[in-house]
Amino acid sequence: MRVEVAYALPQAQAQSIIAIDVEVGCTALEAARRSGIDRQYPEINWQTASLGVFGKLLDAPAQYSLCEGDRVEVYRPLLIDPKVVRKQRAAQKQAKAKR
Repeated sequence: MRVEVAYALPQAQAQSIIAIDVEVGCTALEAARRSGIDRQYPEINWQTASLGVFGKLLDAPAQYSLCEGDRVEVYRPLLIDPKVVRKQRAAQKQAKAKR
């Protein structure tokens, strides 16, 4: 069956999508590894990488069996927690309002 593996970079609008053929029962992690996308992007670490299918984060990518046409997405690690960013922005806004 045919599936895709995708990875996007923060500085580029485009993403890399690699289409591969896998057997029925192939897991998301297996497909991602087989795609070889980590050779193109050596920063990918399969031990820590988060994976999803069509925007839905997978809790157990090594157990998730793919379906025909699925797109496995390899997510970059967050550099900063979004909650922290929102708190910082709110604090800055409050500081400006007090001036």
